Amino acid sequence: MSVAVLIPTYRRNDALAGAVRSVFAQTRLPDEIVIVDNDPQAGARIAVEQLSDGAPVRLSYVHEPNPGVSNARNTGFAHTQARFIAQLDDDETASPHWLASLLDARKTLDAPVVFGPVIAQLPDPLTRGVRAAYTQRLYSRLGSSDTQVIDKPHGCGNALFDREALDLPSPVFDHAANEIGGEDDMLFQRLQAQGVCFGWAAQADVYEHVQAPRQSWGKLLQRSFAYGQGPTQTCAQDAPRNWAGVVFWMGVGAAQVLVFGACAPLARLISAKAAAECLDKAAQGLGKLIWFEAVSPRLYGANA
Repeated sequence: MSVAVLIPTYRRNDALAGAVRSVFAQTRLPDEIVIVDNDPQAGARIAVEQLSDGAPVRLSYVHEPNPGVSNARNTGFAHTQARFIAQLDDDETASPHWLASLLDARKTLDAPVVFGPVIAQLPDPLTRGVRAAYTQRLYSRLGSSDTQVIDKPHGCGNALFDREALDLPSPVFDHAANEIGGEDDMLFQRLQAQGVCFGWAAQADVYEHVQAPRQSWGKLLQRSFAYGQGPTQTCAQDAPRNWAGVVFWMGVGAAQVLVFGACAPLARLISAKAAAECLDKAAQGLGKLIWFEAVSPRLYGANA
C-alpha cells in the first residue's frame, strides 16, 4: 500500500519546515513526501534540501513555476504514483496519528475520500475579541467527534484520496481556479455526482497556523466573500448555465446580507463568537449575490 503526502508551498519556508517535520513524526510514516514549490524563483529548494538530511522517508522536491493552487496540486498528483495521496497545506502541522487515522477511516468506512478536522492556531497575540472568533471560525474545520460517512465534502487541506477507487479527471483540478480557489469544490462536486462516498476521520487532526497578515479584517472578509461566491459560480459554470440555481443562490445571498448584516451589531452584545458568525454569513451572502468572476478575490498565486 503506497502512500504519499502532498504539500504544495508558496514562499512559506518556515511554515513548510514545520509541516514536513510533523509528517516525519507520524506513527504511520508515508512512503514519500512530495513538496511542490509554486514559487517561480524556486525559493523552497534549499529548505527542502536541508530537510532531506536524515529524513525518515523519501522527500521529493518538484518545482512548478506557474503560480496557482490548481497548478501546484496537479503537479503533485502527476509526480507520484502512490495509490493514496494525503494532502497537507504548507501552513498546517499534523498530529502524530493524523495519517494513520485517515487510512484507518478509509478502510473502516469504505470511503475513497476522507477528510479530517482543521484547528486554527493564532500566533498573533494582538488578535482578540470578534476578530479572533472570526479567524477561528474561518480557518477551522470542525465536525463530528465520531469517525463516520458524511454527505458534504470539505476542502483539500487535510484530505486523503484513494486513486484506485476514483475516476479522477485530467487534470485533477480545474485551472480556472488557480487564483480564486474553489478547485477542490469543483472536483468534489464532480465526484459527488458520480456517487463517491466521503468519510470523516475524527482523530485526524491538523493545526492551521494563521499568521498575522491573514488575520486582518480585510483578508478575513475577503475570504468569506470568496467562499460565498462558490455556490452561485458553480451554477453559473454549468453547461448550459443553471439560471434557476443562480437566481436561487442570489436570493439566499440577499437574505443573508439583510438578516445577518442587521444582526451583527446586536450579536456583539451576546458574544464575540455570535458576532463573528453574523459577519461571516453576511459577507458570504454578499459573495452569493455578487458572484461575477471579475470581482473574485485573488487568494492564491502571484496576485494573492
